[in-house]
Amino acid sequence: MEANKGILLESGTNELEIVEFGIGKNKFGINVIKVKEIINPVPITVVPHSHANVEGIIELRGEVLPVVNVADALGFPPSATPEHDKFIVAEFNQQKVVFHVHTVTQIHRISWSQIEKPSDMYQGLESQIIGVIKLNSEMLLLLDFEKIVVEINPESGINIQQVKKLGIRQNSDKRILIAEDSPLLRKLLFDTLSEAGFKYLEFYENGLDAIGYLENLIEAGKDVTEEVQLVITDIEMPQMDGHHLTRRIKENSELAVLPVIIFSSLITDSLRHKGQMVGADAQISKPEIAELVKLIDRFVL
Repeated sequence: MEANKGILLESGTNELEIVEFGIGKNKFGINVIKVKEIINPVPITVVPHSHANVEGIIELRGEVLPVVNVADALGFPPSATPEHDKFIVAEFNQQKVVFHVHTVTQIHRISWSQIEKPSDMYQGLESQIIGVIKLNSEMLLLLDFEKIVVEINPESGINIQQVKKLGIRQNSDKRILIAEDSPLLRKLLFDTLSEAGFKYLEFYENGLDAIGYLENLIEAGKDVTEEVQLVITDIEMPQMDGHHLTRRIKENSELAVLPVIIFSSLITDSLRHKGQMVGADAQISKPEIAELVKLIDRFVL
């Protein structure tokens, strides 16, 4: 089954499509944009001494891809009916990964505003949940697939050493607003951008909070460009995604002057046009933190 790609002809609508899948009796979701295809299980070659959550590797149309057992990654028991399991072939962070799940049921088209941020009561830094979706009296959990992959392969995450290789840098007094929903990535961005010399970093957990701050500056009669010199945003965020945030900034005559960099695992050749359609000044794929720092330099120095 090929994932439905004819989804959002217009970018920045604050909508997305979610593939619903099951692990045991629990229901989860993955953004359709990440999904290349969904296939029936094929024979897996076991790789000795690989990570506990990696079942092995498969060959798919000439490519060798790792297979991650999502039930293992979440601490759930194995499938009761393995013959009905499914493989979700996904691409993000410039890599392809196969996720072994128990069922794939349907696709839902929803608004990011329907996705609630997980409560601090059950989230915390180690959580693998980035959002809770209430659908027809049921709850779907939106999984943090990037985090699952980074736990298996830390090299695929943001690496502060990349920034250190840029050499000793001047401290910058430029003020940067960052919209990023992952607590782990907010901390990594704070550490790496601080290392790069940027001391005035304002973090927001989603696009809605970020645009609220910017619009409040205008209402207060302040010169926005004196308060903020650059916006960096993720794409996937509860309440308001980064494409819609970018569109709102660029359609506001008092905010449009602000440079916006989209920093997301979803920046691929086939998806880059979505950021261009909403007026993003630049787009960088996670985890290319050194490239992000160079772009910041270009826009604010």
